[in-house]
Amino acid sequence: SYVVPKNQKNNLLLKAIFEKRTKFEDSLFYDISAWTIPLAFGIDYTEKKKFKNIGESLLPTIPVGKLIGESDYAYIMPWNDYYSPKALYSLMEKNIRTKVALQPFSIEGRNFDYGSILIPVQNQKYSSSSLVKILDQISAKSNLNIYGVSTGITQGPDLGSNKFRTLKKPSIGLIVGEGIDSYDAGEIWHLMDIRYNIPLTKLDVSKIAKYNLNRYNCIILPNSNNLDNSISEKLKEWIKKGGNLIAYQNSLNWLNKKDIFKMKTKQNNLLANNISFKDRSNFFGAQRIGGAIFEAKIDRSHPINFGYNNDKISLFRNTTIFIEPEKNSYDNPIIYTQSPLLSGYISEENLKLLKGTIPLKISSYGIGQVIGFTDNTNFRAFWYGTNKLLMNAIFFRNQF
Repeated sequence: SYVVPKNQKNNLLLKAIFEKRTKFEDSLFYDISAWTIPLAFGIDYTEKKKFKNIGESLLPTIPVGKLIGESDYAYIMPWNDYYSPKALYSLMEKNIRTKVALQPFSIEGRNFDYGSILIPVQNQKYSSSSLVKILDQISAKSNLNIYGVSTGITQGPDLGSNKFRTLKKPSIGLIVGEGIDSYDAGEIWHLMDIRYNIPLTKLDVSKIAKYNLNRYNCIILPNSNNLDNSISEKLKEWIKKGGNLIAYQNSLNWLNKKDIFKMKTKQNNLLANNISFKDRSNFFGAQRIGGAIFEAKIDRSHPINFGYNNDKISLFRNTTIFIEPEKNSYDNPIIYTQSPLLSGYISEENLKLLKGTIPLKISSYGIGQVIGFTDNTNFRAFWYGTNKLLMNAIFFRNQF
């Protein structure tokens, strides 16, 4: 066997981590492009053609969270930390009132972006001294900083204005069982339970008629196909009354057929010309998206995108659901660019269809809504960069 020299190993490893490929000899392959680390993790990085000197390896360190400054007025928690959802739910679990900032603002020399969480000191069930201890513990366990402020006057909207909206604690159900993609359901459960310590209830599709869905203000429907009519009727009733359904991938097609989620899609109607019978599977296989990475532009002022620092996002995609954008631009908070392919394989026909379509659609139904994602935001519990989209759909569902 051939032993790769140490310095060459480093180069190969770096190449594997950062490589973005868009040309392949064979169009039939698995999701090999999904492992481009900086795109999967949403990390800012700069590409260089050559490395003259590679320094010593650096081990990543976990940030030490802390409470910065005590206050008798309010505290502010930025939303751009990965574990912000964990901290927010911890606050809600203790019945601490929280509000979300709908606009950026500056206060006492610090800048706070869209989605920052305001924690008033007044009208809480805790004394100011008890609140300090709780916030100190939560910031440490969630590895983020929470900042005390002494005034409500800001550059931007004042802390007492209607640009800070009260948040309600989510009560979450996750539909599981026959007909539900177990991988997708498992990835969602792992994100909530292991990373964010947010409880959810598993709702078996075979028993859905017996459940009292009014216990939940948010239900997640993973990738699924052709579920029973009784399930659609049960969901219709619940959404009409104000429920928020978050649905993924092929579930959108099913919801569309049941008149719960309206969407217009673009279809690949490519016909087979000069394709023999023995090659038909390869013909159709070449039109699959086995797993590729695409670039989308985001509207950072929309609550679904709170916590993201850039106006572009890298999305993992393995479906051919191409939703046409809405007429009003503000209804398209995430939209694929005109040159969306970052890494991986997609046929020319599908690439043409994908440009300018939307991977997210929010549709009202009664006084509730359906938040639909065409693709998996939690792929393999590895695609960290889009986890925040699901959490925004859960926490800020009433701000859309």
